[in-house]
Amino acid sequence: MNSKRNFLLGAFGAAAAIPALAARPQSKEYLPNVVLQTHLGKEVRFYDDLVKGNKVVVFNMIYTTCQNICPPNTANLIQVQKMLGSRMGRDVFFFSITLQPEIDKPRDLQAYAKQYGIALGWTLLTGERKEVDIVRKTLGFVDPDPAVDESLERHTGMLRIGNAGIDRWSMMPSLLKPQQIVKSITSMKKRVS
Repeated sequence: MNSKRNFLLGAFGAAAAIPALAARPQSKEYLPNVVLQTHLGKEVRFYDDLVKGNKVVVFNMIYTTCQNICPPNTANLIQVQKMLGSRMGRDVFFFSITLQPEIDKPRDLQAYAKQYGIALGWTLLTGERKEVDIVRKTLGFVDPDPAVDESLERHTGMLRIGNAGIDRWSMMPSLLKPQQIVKSITSMKKRVS
C-alpha cells in the first residue's frame, strides 16, 4: 500500500513539474511545426506531417546508445505495437525522438529500429538540437531543474499520447503493462458528431 502511495505521489509530482502549457499540447497555434528527419532520412514537419488530423500519436524520448531505460521502454512498446496490430500506421502512430540529435543521425536510428524490430507505423526522429528541444519541451518531456533536464541519465520514461483532431492528450509511464497503454491509446477516439 505504501509503495502504491509513493508511486502515485511520484507520478503526480512529476506531472506537477511539467509546465502548464506543455501539459496540454493542443493545436496548430501551440504545437511547433519545426522540421525533423525520420530514421529513413525523410524531412517532415512536426505538426503538419506527424500530428495533424484525427489520429492517435504516441511520443517517447530515446537515444541509441542508452543502456538504461530505453531498451526496456522500447521492448515494452514493441508489445504494444503487436497488440495494436493493423491499427499501427493506419490510425495509430508511434514516434521516438532522440535526445542526442548531434549523434543519432538517420542511419543510427535506422539501425536501432532494425535491432528492436520496430515496424510500420513507428518512426524514429532526429533533427537540429534547437528543433528537437522545442518539440521535447512542448510535449512535456522536461524537468524544471536545468541540471536534471540536461542529464541523459535522468531522462523521462514517459509517453505522451494524443489526438490533435479532438484535442485529447495524456501522459503515462512507458513501462506500464502493455494492456494499460493500449487501453489509453484506444481511448483517444474520434468525437461522434
